[in-house]
Amino acid sequence: MTQLKKVLSFRAILLITINSIMGTGIFFLPAVGARHAGPASIISWLILSVVSIYIAMCFAELSSMFPKAGGVYEFCKQAYGRFPSFLFGWMTLVAGNITIAMLIVGAIQYLIPFPVTGLKISICMFFILVFNYMAFKGMKTSAFMLITFSFITVGTLFALIIPGLIRLEPSNLTPFFVFPASAVLVTIFFISETFFGWETATFLAEETKDGAKVMPKALIWGTVIIAVICLLFVVTSLGVMPWQQFGGSTTPLTDLGTRHFGSMGGDVFTILVYLSIIGSVAGWVVSAPRLILALAEDGLFLKQFAKIHKKYYTPYKAIIFQTVLTSILVFIGFGSYETLLHLLVPLVLIMYSGVLLSLVILRYRQPDTTRYYRTPFGKVGPILVVLFLAFLMLMWLLETEGAGHTLMLGLSFIAVGLPIYFLIEMYYDPKIIVEVNDAFAYLALLTERIYLPHSVRRKIIKMLGDIKGKKVLEYGCNVGTLTLWLAREVGPRGKVYAHSYLKYSPRITKRRVDKMGYKHVNVIVDDVPDRVHPSIPKVDVAVSVGELSYIQDVRRVLTQINKRMKKGNRIVFLEYDKFFDIIPNRFWLGNDRKIREVFKGNGFSVHIYRKQGFAWQYIYIYGKKERDA
Repeated sequence: MTQLKKVLSFRAILLITINSIMGTGIFFLPAVGARHAGPASIISWLILSVVSIYIAMCFAELSSMFPKAGGVYEFCKQAYGRFPSFLFGWMTLVAGNITIAMLIVGAIQYLIPFPVTGLKISICMFFILVFNYMAFKGMKTSAFMLITFSFITVGTLFALIIPGLIRLEPSNLTPFFVFPASAVLVTIFFISETFFGWETATFLAEETKDGAKVMPKALIWGTVIIAVICLLFVVTSLGVMPWQQFGGSTTPLTDLGTRHFGSMGGDVFTILVYLSIIGSVAGWVVSAPRLILALAEDGLFLKQFAKIHKKYYTPYKAIIFQTVLTSILVFIGFGSYETLLHLLVPLVLIMYSGVLLSLVILRYRQPDTTRYYRTPFGKVGPILVVLFLAFLMLMWLLETEGAGHTLMLGLSFIAVGLPIYFLIEMYYDPKIIVEVNDAFAYLALLTERIYLPHSVRRKIIKMLGDIKGKKVLEYGCNVGTLTLWLAREVGPRGKVYAHSYLKYSPRITKRRVDKMGYKHVNVIVDDVPDRVHPSIPKVDVAVSVGELSYIQDVRRVLTQINKRMKKGNRIVFLEYDKFFDIIPNRFWLGNDRKIREVFKGNGFSVHIYRKQGFAWQYIYIYGKKERDA
């Protein structure tokens, strides 16, 4: 099996970490901080820096324990289990996509301040396609790109910090407190996005050389470096420009560049800031598919997205999915930078709280797991930080108009993940399959003419051939939609064994069979999934509708069907794929060659015929027994 390759050194992952965390925050949020707290926002930055370094230490310990592509999802999986870890993974994925939209909006706001939507979208789409192509080409190519952007970002900031230190006017920092003291705490909430991004770096742990030891150092040192840069930049910016002017600027770095280097300097810094911000987009484009990969490998996302390219060693299908999703967000995300920021921050704080608490839980549950770094006060410190983050959210809710509505909107994005989780579980968890199918038994009865219309039933019967007086195994009878047709075709001298591992659906089948007076139909309910009930004897033909999607051990079921048939006996399996032309079925059912291999390996020679239905594609798999399995 093709796997991700370890190609990132400490220096590379350190620079990538700086690029990932820096984001747009440092380019916009010092002005936002000044607008909310004036010169006292420096205190907000100092407090946030200390808290962020400690959070980085927590991430460092967790990444030293689990240096895998899933990052925060992997940490939560170890601490909380399957369902909560999916929610945290989904929350991270949603936050990441909002981040991309926010970065795009922020970057284009700097580059083109006047309204030309078509041009803006075209430029954004160009960069998205380029970055995804670079991500597809391999981690070495991606790392070179991200490191280059990291140098641009750090160089841009120091090009403003150094002249700012020379031209600093202490009088610009007085009076220091121009707002109530509570404004300092509220400001921390608004500027916290500057340090968001630890999760992005952890997604690359599996591709880092000696990741268990290197990732902790990169996370901590990267955060310390960013904290120093932020404090220097905020102090020099407020020392060069009056806080009212700086806080009112929508392009603060351009204004600083103009102040230090003239009008041409402003133009140059406009381009540099755009490149720096767009570099953070590149960071998410490269790293986010690794989260999708980890979810898919654990059966919490469609298995198709777990594929690794054999030449470039990249999760190429996850990258394609990310490209489509990002492109959609570009078209719908052209709103206000601050609106996206307000939507993003509470989601990320909730996610970070979950990660921090996972460290405490794992200290107790897995005390013997190897840790190449241990967070100081690891059993108490994370809890105190979570309480601090909760306090920030409370202050934000109390002090900011419309905050409650924004929070509910953000949580609604998380709620979308619930049906996705249960849909995916239907693919992989036999218990969920039984419960969901039983819950929708009567809906299946009402809609049987839609998902299994008469034309499809006739085609199945035709593929089975002449079954008059023969014994038929129907594996998975559901609510008896096809059972009644089979009973009519075999006649009273034949026999239909209607098999099911559900509870309620076969009861409906039994009532329908009894109502029609079909004494030659035997409805068999099996409480063990993935097998043919031992009571079913030798049969002449076998048929199944929509069951291959749910069978966990397909080979076992096919082998047991094979043992009940003679050479030359016919089989017909009907499956569904590409629901609403978007959602694929199990990976192997989308590949005709793989289907033939599975059936041939169990003694059947089959043909495959696909036809578009109402909102899905029908897959007819028909053939005969070729040999004993």
